[in-house]
Amino acid sequence: MEAKENGASKKPSSGGIAGPTNPMVTPLLTDLYQFTMAYAYWKAGKHQERAVFDLYFRKNPFGGEYTVFAGLEECIRFIANFKLTEEEIDFVRQSLSSSCEDGFFDYLRGVDCSDVEVYAIPEGTVVFPKVPLMRVEGPIAVVQLLETPFVNLINYASLVSTNAARHRHVAGKSKTLLEFGLRRAQGPDGGVGASKYCYIGGFDATSNVAAGKLFGIPLRGTHSHAFVSSYMNLDEITDKSLRRKDGSSTCDDFVIVVQTWLSKIQLSNGVFGETNQSELAAFTSYALAFPDNFLALVDTYDVMRSGVPNFCAVALALNDLGYKAVGIRLDSGDLAYLSCEVRKFFCSIEKEFGVPEFGKLAITASNDLNEETLDALNKQGHEVDAFGIGTYLVTCYAQAALGVVFKLVEINNQPRIKLSEDVSKVSIPCKKRCYRLYGKEGYPLVDIMTGENEPPPKVGERILCRHPFQESKRAYVVPQQVEELLRCYWPGSSDKKKDTLPALRDIREGCIKQLEIMRPDHMRRLNPTPYKVSVSAKLYDFIHFLWLNEAPVGELQ
Repeated sequence: MEAKENGASKKPSSGGIAGPTNPMVTPLLTDLYQFTMAYAYWKAGKHQERAVFDLYFRKNPFGGEYTVFAGLEECIRFIANFKLTEEEIDFVRQSLSSSCEDGFFDYLRGVDCSDVEVYAIPEGTVVFPKVPLMRVEGPIAVVQLLETPFVNLINYASLVSTNAARHRHVAGKSKTLLEFGLRRAQGPDGGVGASKYCYIGGFDATSNVAAGKLFGIPLRGTHSHAFVSSYMNLDEITDKSLRRKDGSSTCDDFVIVVQTWLSKIQLSNGVFGETNQSELAAFTSYALAFPDNFLALVDTYDVMRSGVPNFCAVALALNDLGYKAVGIRLDSGDLAYLSCEVRKFFCSIEKEFGVPEFGKLAITASNDLNEETLDALNKQGHEVDAFGIGTYLVTCYAQAALGVVFKLVEINNQPRIKLSEDVSKVSIPCKKRCYRLYGKEGYPLVDIMTGENEPPPKVGERILCRHPFQESKRAYVVPQQVEELLRCYWPGSSDKKKDTLPALRDIREGCIKQLEIMRPDHMRRLNPTPYKVSVSAKLYDFIHFLWLNEAPVGELQ
């Protein structure tokens, strides 16, 4: 069951963890300079030096103030199976300078991640800039080879999960969200990845059959305009029989029942004339194929004059035989207006013919939807129950990348710092512990980073939280709950306790709960309040001591 939940591309490693979902994720999925640096480390005898790297991002995407962390499981799958094949080593040899010594390639044959340790925030957690999403410790040459694949696996996953969460926030809890982006995604990997990570971010189902098989994500889909326009008339339906849902008898001519209901609707309503009969034939044929799951696309010709009346006729015919139709899909036009008109029509049918719950049939909308259109629909007022969202969701049209970085913060127990004239690009040195502090109302108040050996914050005890770089920004916090964020997901050869990777459904549920406990002003679309990320007083002092120590002193002439 776990393999289906979370996907698998190859047999599990000796540690029982399957390889990455995408078989292209190999040790060669990296930048050339990772191998050139590895050789230079090896040549200098530095390759076994113990290094610590932080993986984090500098700015929240989409103009918002939060991000959903995703992609961790694929990183763990990658390092659990990290081993260069002889063929891959030969290619590396061809790609590097001919002056590289043979001993380096002998070294590569023995490289794995048994001496690497990975600490990470749980996948699906709401996260913020500068806080390490992952801390990777190990021999510097090996960890350097992990940089590009880790950044690649986290960047898009976190970006599209965040995009999905933002769409869910605008749509509201009660609406069904369907990911329909496969045909517009950036290639197969973008399509499959989007389905997985949109599910984590709060979407309910996908149209992507491969993702359904790999990850156990619920599938949704009915028919396209092509199916409707492929029919010419009702005479094309050769097998017209349909067995009652309870199996007690068979209706020999379902088409006649449909036509009878259409006549009744026309007499009672009087608003529309003759409907499109080829559309009626398509709907009838689809209902005969899927009587338990009849949902019709009603905008091929005319929504209110043809599509909806034709759907209702078929739905009422199904009702006569004990089946309940699902509803309709709108893929064009004024979705707010049309959805309201369709709901009125459904309610009038329920009242006129006494069919319980007919007025509550589902209305699904698609057609290049995004955050802005969902927000506009909410302001206009609509009757849509489900949204099918594709292009703007899976391509992350509003922002191309998250901007994840991977920075050295310690080597041989010596803290290191990366400086820049742009303060936002200055790294926070040393191996750190990260905590989330909660206030009296249960909301997270601030994330704080401390040195590894500092005592942790305690519930009820006041702690000074400082902005990493701005001296005047500081505040005392008395936390009502303290949550340590980084957990060990890959202990390497150490005896540290390893956290297990949860099933995809559990990651999704955890993400939804995280989003629900965030303070509303951090989550809003317009002018959200920045969430506070801080360091302890001791770490603040050390950052600035190291900064002054490493920065060259200029001389004025």
